[in-house]
Amino acid sequence: MADPVAAVAALDEPTRRRLYDFVVRQTSPISKDEAAQAVELARTTAAFHLDKLVEMGLLTVVHQRRTGRSGPGAGRPAKLYRRSEEQIEVSLPDRRYEAASHLLTDALVEAESTGEPAREILHRRAYKWGADLAAQASGGVAEALADFGFEPREDGGSILLGNCPFHSLAHRHTQLVCGMNLCLVSGLLDGIAPTTHTPRLAPSPSHCCVRLDRVPGPHAGSPRAVNPHAGTPRVETIGPGG
Repeated sequence: MADPVAAVAALDEPTRRRLYDFVVRQTSPISKDEAAQAVELARTTAAFHLDKLVEMGLLTVVHQRRTGRSGPGAGRPAKLYRRSEEQIEVSLPDRRYEAASHLLTDALVEAESTGEPAREILHRRAYKWGADLAAQASGGVAEALADFGFEPREDGGSILLGNCPFHSLAHRHTQLVCGMNLCLVSGLLDGIAPTTHTPRLAPSPSHCCVRLDRVPGPHAGSPRAVNPHAGTPRVETIGPGG
């Protein structure tokens, strides 16, 4: 998938934006000739911008015979353009509301079918989500946290998280979302560096509610015990950065 910031920036070019708007308004895929005629461009210019929109993940290409015929003599399929099925979102700072909504919904559905408390399911699923992120990570803890949008910052050996990907949800439902967040970070940490840091809830006005404390001296080489099914820790307040 293309860089979402670059994809959105591609639409800042007026010609490209007019082509994109024309293609996505149609009910069927469009040829470069049709697009060029609609926005009054040279065929080669339209083709260049359309292919750039494909490269950015905003459009996709399909090949179809528009005559409806098939077999020998039917001619080559035409190259047509349509809206990509990829969803491109840009948020600064990074937010993960859609992912959180899926996690919360899945926990609720499972709770309804099994009778298990929804919050316990949410914690278990959040921990597994973090473990899956760890399995996909190519670097250390700080790199994995940065890739997810936490904006990690060193603080005397500990790691502060400068951004909460679930910011507005954490403000509205502090205990629920911060507990989910803690389990997610625990799963990620256990999958990458279970002996170096331990996560805890430490909300502040300028940081995410989770802080990763450095494990001191002789305990640094021993795996710590993590219980992803524990009840959500009580959080009294959370600031604007939470």
